Amino acid sequence: MNGRLILASRSPRRYDLLKQLGLDFNVIHSQVEEDFPAAESPRKHVIRLAEAKAMDVSNRYIDCWVIGADTIVYVDGQILGKPRNKEEARQMLQLISGKEHRVLTGISVRHSDKGKGEREAVETAVRVKPLSPVEMDWYIGTGEPFDKAGGYGIQGIGSFMIESINGSYTNVVGLPLCELLQMLVRLGAITMADSRWQIADGRK
Repeated sequence: MNGRLILASRSPRRYDLLKQLGLDFNVIHSQVEEDFPAAESPRKHVIRLAEAKAMDVSNRYIDCWVIGADTIVYVDGQILGKPRNKEEARQMLQLISGKEHRVLTGISVRHSDKGKGEREAVETAVRVKPLSPVEMDWYIGTGEPFDKAGGYGIQGIGSFMIESINGSYTNVVGLPLCELLQMLVRLGAITMADSRWQIADGRK
């Protein structure tokens, strides 16, 4: 896969976002486990995991550009990952109901053979309407919360609860496209050619 772009993520939402740009890329899952050290700030957390995911795949595909990403929701100083069950989903919805929370995504682009890379964190403020117990139970029943940071999906059924956002919409979905594209261009990973993005040659 010399010169190719790799998305180191299992997320179908990140895949769809990157695909809509017309980029040609492969998906290789990282083996990094997502942990939550108590003393780690939200920004350091997402950058650390995004870089770990990118490096894990980049070390296996040294001649490719690799994108790693990690998204969290945090509110009242508490980091919210993905709920593992109905009770955790309900607790998360109760925490974000009727207030503003922050969505933070870390992105990392790495190329092991070139020894090049960048990392960044992008933050968006999201305000959720007050949710009734009936609304919470109904939404949990849809099954949508269980693979989403913070227990909701802004691009899906969960859009019914979003009053406003301040910042990148695609960041809330899981991949801040504007910032990522700027990073890829700065690194020389992609160029504009013939009305489309072209992946740069991975060789030195």
